[in-house]
Amino acid sequence: MIIKTFIIIAFILIIISLGSALFYLVKYKDQEQSEKTVRALTFRITLSVILFIFIFIAVATGLFKPHGLGVQIHGQKPAQTEK
Repeated sequence: MIIKTFIIIAFILIIISLGSALFYLVKYKDQEQSEKTVRALTFRITLSVILFIFIFIAVATGLFKPHGLGVQIHGQKPAQTEK
């Protein structure tokens, strides 16, 4: 449960960072605000990479087990043909 909460919070922070970068990009055109846009986008990229690495490690160690359509499709055994 803690892992899922961490992932949800990280996604929310990524969306907020992207929204703030969009705000600075659209609202202001001067150099100072351009630096704020770059800082917000850099934070978003860094957080996204950290989240990707965290999810990869969690799945690899078995802390987080994926479920859904992809797992169901790959989990099925192929149909046996009669000879």
